[in-house]
Amino acid sequence: MFMGEYNHTIDPKNRLIVPAKFREGLGENFVISSGLDGCLYLTPANEWEKFTEQLMALPNTMEARQVQRHFLRNANECELDKQGRILVPQNLKDSVGLEKNILLIGVGKRVELWAEEKYETLACSESMEALVEKMSTTYGLNF
Repeated sequence: MFMGEYNHTIDPKNRLIVPAKFREGLGENFVISSGLDGCLYLTPANEWEKFTEQLMALPNTMEARQVQRHFLRNANECELDKQGRILVPQNLKDSVGLEKNILLIGVGKRVELWAEEKYETLACSESMEALVEKMSTTYGLNF
């Protein structure tokens, strides 16, 4: 399970160091893809396979096809170089506004890549107390 937050920078060649704690969980083969809320996802190959099976099992509706396209059209297999870096494809980098300062956040089965400024804006948009209360009331989760 991925958890924790790390600050790194992306270099001019679009290389990003993946923290050692995340490298172990991602393994040798993993996928970088569009995410939700303005971030990118790093997903281990086995979890990506499960996710894509769910995507492809969706009914053949316009909404389902849009969701499939969102996640699959820019997905790329990733490899770590000898320094523990990945190459972030330019199109994905541009799609979420990654510039220099990057947050890597462990979120259970995946790692999210955020432009630091974008994440800070999103995190301040609603109080955590209100979100937790809403999730507890709606889904019966005990925090």
